[in-house]
Amino acid sequence: MAKRPLILASGSPQRKKLLKQLGVRFRIIAPNVDESSTQRRPDRLVAILALRKARKVAAKHPGSLVLGADTIVVHRGKIVLKPISRRNSAEILETLNGSWHRVYTGVALIDAKGKAWRGVAVSRVKARLLPKKSLARFIGRHMDKAGGYAVQDKNDPFIERIEGPLDNVIGLPLTTVKRLLRSAAKARG
Repeated sequence: MAKRPLILASGSPQRKKLLKQLGVRFRIIAPNVDESSTQRRPDRLVAILALRKARKVAAKHPGSLVLGADTIVVHRGKIVLKPISRRNSAEILETLNGSWHRVYTGVALIDAKGKAWRGVAVSRVKARLLPKKSLARFIGRHMDKAGGYAVQDKNDPFIERIEGPLDNVIGLPLTTVKRLLRSAAKARG
């Protein structure tokens, strides 16, 4: 890696914890970006948003290697984002309760010259069927997470099964990140 450390374009504490597992030096700069898009294909949407976040930070830190990421949940073809209110949190959790959904995380890496690499990881996730009383304990608890739940929370038994990378569901698929970092290193020669 270059003399300058990698910049993680995210304010997510979970992404920070995951990236530390790779043993790379990095610092965090959370971008403030518009996440609206007309794109409805989940894989393209997360790739676009991850790249948008990385570019926003790279524009203010030229010459840096910047990593951006974005995660969404898709249930029966409908994109589920972060809850915007307690009421919305309840609606999301009731929708996911007892059913399968997919979690998509897009990752984008921009090098010092502005070249970009992207990747997307997908996991299938089964939410445990909880009675309304039990489900009510989770309403509003994870307002900063796509789908309104946190699989990494040991006190959060909402998720029953995961097929695919767990780190993807948490918000940063490390296999994808490693692949992008290797590609950037090869391009540097």
